[in-house]
Amino acid sequence: MFSFESDALLVNDREDLIAILQMRFGSIPGEMIEDIYSIEDMNSLQRLILSAANAANWNVFLEEFHSGETSYRLLGENFNPLRDLMEGRVELNGTE
Repeated sequence: MFSFESDALLVNDREDLIAILQMRFGSIPGEMIEDIYSIEDMNSLQRLILSAANAANWNVFLEEFHSGETSYRLLGENFNPLRDLMEGRVELNGTE
């Protein structure tokens, strides 16, 4: 792949990540945007896009963001985007 093609893909992935974060969590700090634009690894950006889309809340995403390249699995209830909404809900049988 030509350099300009990979650069364009990186820019697109960065913009996608920022857009997902804003849709899910509202305004994000400028420092976070700067940190996102410093990421040069396509795989890391794609992992963070998945994390942003599925993290239960902002703190779960931040944990994943700061875990670096050592993180490679998005497992468990922390990556259930409905987890915080579902806590305390009444089940069909009437129990919590």
